[in-house]
Amino acid sequence: MQLSHISDTKQKTTLQHLFSPVILIASLGYFVDIYDLLLFGIVRIPSLTDLGLDKTAISQEGAGILNWQMSGLLLGGILWGILGDKKGRLSVLFGSILTYSLANFGCGFVQSVALYKLLRFIAGIGLAGELGAGITLVSETLPRQLRAIGSSLVAGVGLLGAVAAYFTVELFSWRNAYFTGGILGVCLLFMRIGVFESATFQNLRNKKIARGEFSSFFTNFDRLKLYLKCVGIGLPTWYVIGILSTFSNEFGKSVKAGEEIKPGLSVMWCYVGLAAGDFLSGFISNRMQSRRKAVLLLMGLSFIGCVVYLYAGINTAEGIYFLNAFMGFGIGYWAMFVTIGAEQFGTNLRATAATTIPNVVRGTVVIMTISYGALKPLVTVSHAAGIVGAVCFAIGCYCIFSVPETHGRDLDFIEER
Repeated sequence: MQLSHISDTKQKTTLQHLFSPVILIASLGYFVDIYDLLLFGIVRIPSLTDLGLDKTAISQEGAGILNWQMSGLLLGGILWGILGDKKGRLSVLFGSILTYSLANFGCGFVQSVALYKLLRFIAGIGLAGELGAGITLVSETLPRQLRAIGSSLVAGVGLLGAVAAYFTVELFSWRNAYFTGGILGVCLLFMRIGVFESATFQNLRNKKIARGEFSSFFTNFDRLKLYLKCVGIGLPTWYVIGILSTFSNEFGKSVKAGEEIKPGLSVMWCYVGLAAGDFLSGFISNRMQSRRKAVLLLMGLSFIGCVVYLYAGINTAEGIYFLNAFMGFGIGYWAMFVTIGAEQFGTNLRATAATTIPNVVRGTVVIMTISYGALKPLVTVSHAAGIVGAVCFAIGCYCIFSVPETHGRDLDFIEER
């Protein structure tokens, strides 16, 4: 009877941790984050058409607006990361969502391309803070044996924001889709009142230790190598999203698909798979007692899906959308990848690492798309994407093999200069 009582108590405690306000708030924050991150890609054509642009201008200005958003993500990743280590993880969760909520409302009223670029840049800055700060707070709040599962819950719920964005645009106008994102952000802002800072950070607050020094990643060669390896682990994720799903219409044409492939729908199915993979990745990691093995397993599945997608000649819309979901499931180690980045570094640099690493990976999409575009005139579309993918997966495999295992690591440590 006593053993049964102890077991029931442990299960109750576990459920209390996994359904805590911190998990809920971080999950919903990432949901709104992903909703807004993908929204411009979905409303790009209708919004720019309404602003009076022709097809050529839509292509040129659309790419420009997207680049402004990605530039905001890179800058915001550094700013919010530093703030998270200097002022606390909660300061980022409040500041970031307020920033992109206001930018969303502004996008709903936009009347010029110049203002559109500025507002997407501001939105990018705001979007950069959510995931890293949320994962850092969850990692420092949960017991070590539950950290991976907690991160999976955050990402699994959050990535469904992509599905919400797609159907919101299908049901409402593009301006109302932006207003919806702003309203969701404001509601979440009020929900965050009453959430507490992590005890790990609180213990560090009054100590005379340098915190949030981004330059620290470049003053120590071993720390820089580790940081770059953490970035490398994530490259296959945005290769799949940024190349294979985003340009799925081009791959559909190359195999003479029976109907036109919609990139927005491909991205949505990719994120459906990604949400499922992210939800399961924490449980897989706990089962294997290893972050690295879980990531390798999922990365391998994604690689297989990419090869089939590019070279098996699948020429039905259903098959292409299914493969996008399968590849998405394979890159469902996104939350695990961010968690690994957070666990590699001390409390005084943890938020900086966890916030900048995923945004640097997002920024590499620019290099991937430029490389893909440069290769297309020389080889087939599939070969161009295959070459870029081979480089991304090679780097990803090397990096996950060579980073230290962090499963069960005590996170109460600091980085020396």
